[in-house]
Amino acid sequence: MTSLDKPTTPDSTGPRHAAGPSADQKAVTQAALFDAFGGIRGTVETMLPGLLFVMIYTINKDVKWSAIAAGAVAVLLVIVRLLRKDTVKHAFSGVFGVGVGVAFALFTGSAKGFYLPGMIYGVGLGVAFTLSALVGFPLLGVILGPVFKENLSWRTRNPGRKKAYVKASLAWGLIFLAKYAILFPLYWWGDATQLGWVLIALKLPPMVLAVYFTWVFLAKAPPPIDVIAEWEAKEAAEAAAKGPKA
Repeated sequence: MTSLDKPTTPDSTGPRHAAGPSADQKAVTQAALFDAFGGIRGTVETMLPGLLFVMIYTINKDVKWSAIAAGAVAVLLVIVRLLRKDTVKHAFSGVFGVGVGVAFALFTGSAKGFYLPGMIYGVGLGVAFTLSALVGFPLLGVILGPVFKENLSWRTRNPGRKKAYVKASLAWGLIFLAKYAILFPLYWWGDATQLGWVLIALKLPPMVLAVYFTWVFLAKAPPPIDVIAEWEAKEAAEAAAKGPKA
């Protein structure tokens, strides 16, 4: 069985991986990141339920109907994607998060309960990204490796790319932790309406900043080693060596 991070060809760490980034590489990196993090539509689908919740709660202070409306629109977004036969991975992750928030809000009877699960999850992500970078096994490399068809080859075969993933993971971790260092004091001492609007305001800018840093680091890094293409080439070579079947 072929390892995900071991060389399969003698020249796989040759000069072609040391060359500087080209315009094509930057464009490919940008497109891959855009797809991995959901793009504009995925971002809108992530923000819409929370925005609807805080708008309705600001108007009528009714936790129940605010939570129900947010949950309903999250489910509707998934249904629309299913009907259009689009990818649903971002929509499903969104509806799960909203569902947990709705359950907390209805159980506690507090609007702040809607936001608490997502805030705890965000802090957990910040800690995970930071620690993974510090121990040299960056979480972002694990997430994006399959997107770039390199899997875990960056760990031992592409040190420049590993370094970029470490920097990007650290950036994600610090940005997440800074965001929730602002939000948790509001959760403890502010009111639910203030918390909701600040959370909405901080939903997109930190994400954009983190993705931007990721693009900068990866665009300057050596190109990914396409282990999928290597496997296919190896299988084709083995088939050719065996010759045509009788």
